[in-house]
Amino acid sequence: MDNRKGMLLVISGPSGVGKGEMVKAIMAEDDSLVFSVSATTRARRDYEQEGVHYYFKTMEEYKRLVSEDAFVEYAEVYGNHYGTLKSEVYQRMEKGQNVVLDIDSQGAMMVLEKMPECVSIFLLPPSYKELRRRLEGRGTESAETVEGRMAKAAREISRKDRYEYIVVNDNFDEALSQVRAIIAAEKHKRTRFNPDVPQE
Repeated sequence: MDNRKGMLLVISGPSGVGKGEMVKAIMAEDDSLVFSVSATTRARRDYEQEGVHYYFKTMEEYKRLVSEDAFVEYAEVYGNHYGTLKSEVYQRMEKGQNVVLDIDSQGAMMVLEKMPECVSIFLLPPSYKELRRRLEGRGTESAETVEGRMAKAAREISRKDRYEYIVVNDNFDEALSQVRAIIAAEKHKRTRFNPDVPQE
């Protein structure tokens, strides 16, 4: 019988490193990987369902949750507040699901403090030159935006030593294989997977 407990997987990296593509790739091939449903103060859109897309909270409710230390991490984005609920993460982990958090290093530092047992991976570019090339190659950002992203990338990369694993995304397929190997090894840690051996 598989009594495997789930884990919290934190993936960070600077803009342009291929983090979104990496998360999409690992989730497409592993059914045990899930996103947690975040809480937000943002207004609900017509198609959105409570508990499916988000947990919609008033500002008062959100502040109460912050004061109760109910979030693994939380942040303000363009005037709206978002947070990952501890209860949501633990509930999914108890079911054997592996919760993926695709967050910046600032949010990750919060998670590492509140849930040190999480598995943290930092995706590094092969060089700053290559990172700049990727950002400029998108063709969607102004020179000023690229400079801002490069400055933020340096801040993100300065926190890389706080992560358990570092993967250099030079060749995407090789980097994906390394992330797969990390996840596979972590799933078999005794603290998560310790089955009884049947007599027969």
